[in-house]
Amino acid sequence: MFIYIKVILVSRKFVNLFIDKKMNFSIIHKRLYFNKKACSLLIGICIIFPNLLSVPIAPVFAQTGSTDTVPITIVIHGGAGTINRENMSREMEKAYRTTLQQAVNFGYGILERGGTSLEAVVGSIKILEDSPLFNAGKGAVFTHDGKNELDASIMDGKSLAAGAVAGVGTIKNPIEAAYAVMTQSPHVMLSGSGAEQFAKEKGLEIVDPSYFFTERRYKSLQRLLNQKDGGSFNNLLNPDQKHGTVGVLALDREGNLAAGTSTGGMTNKKYGRIGDSPIIGAGTYADNLSCAVSSTGHGEFFIRKVVAYDISAKVRYGGMAVQEACEKVIYEELPALGGSGGVIALDQYGNYSMVFNTEGMYRAFRQEGKGSGIYIYKQ
Repeated sequence: MFIYIKVILVSRKFVNLFIDKKMNFSIIHKRLYFNKKACSLLIGICIIFPNLLSVPIAPVFAQTGSTDTVPITIVIHGGAGTINRENMSREMEKAYRTTLQQAVNFGYGILERGGTSLEAVVGSIKILEDSPLFNAGKGAVFTHDGKNELDASIMDGKSLAAGAVAGVGTIKNPIEAAYAVMTQSPHVMLSGSGAEQFAKEKGLEIVDPSYFFTERRYKSLQRLLNQKDGGSFNNLLNPDQKHGTVGVLALDREGNLAAGTSTGGMTNKKYGRIGDSPIIGAGTYADNLSCAVSSTGHGEFFIRKVVAYDISAKVRYGGMAVQEACEKVIYEELPALGGSGGVIALDQYGNYSMVFNTEGMYRAFRQEGKGSGIYIYKQ
């Protein structure tokens, strides 16, 4: 029989302490290294329970290293879906890779100069929002009524603060509005005209709705409208039925995580439909005690599965590594509901994952000491 004690540190890290009937005990936590902090904690426990000093001590850790040196890391996705080489020209592929490289380098530069993970997330997402290539910001898809309705969210892994906007059509960079909701209001989510008024009052850049018009996205809407079924939501394999997003995760020098997601929604959507991207726990989640997650795919399924939080919970409470947790959700649990898409995830020690069950996902990373990479198709 074991006695189980969870000891929480001031920094919100924690260890699991198991004491058996013979008073032997082990400190077990897959994501806490045996460093100065752990030693100090152990000494403190022994002072409180002096009788433990005379028994064997068996510290067990699944990883090696030190939390005193955190590898700054940024991970990006630009949406998952029907992405294959056959439908991609060399020029278009080069353009995607160039923009992904710009975004990942910009965010990494912020981290390298000592900036926060939140600053890196906002900065990188703005570059993706300003590009017509991705379904976010300038590249947003059109609704059934020929409008652009954008969503975004952001979350701070240190404080669990979060902000989001939904259904906006005049805010140039929705991720900035989401950040403002988090930092300059008592709310978590604002929508529609109210979110636009809030953004204007906070001094964010407001644009005419025509700013979001791109010929490529408009033609996609027209092709769907001209189909016999009117571009039914059930026709998810149609490349014109685009429901991509962009997302960024960052880990800064202080070991703090942040996550952000931005999207233009789903082509031909009706009735003010809102997907998972602005919903904390579905499209975005970050917690220093587990990991940061950003989702991309068919939002209704990500909402029902609470995908971002589910992965975080599997890491924190199930003891899974981020790769294992992402594969469990994206390869097994999400398809069981009929959902498709992908996620990126990053934990406090720089372990990251980029998993998807579609033909491709625009994705990139850069990490101190490991280099960088840009990928589009299945490897």
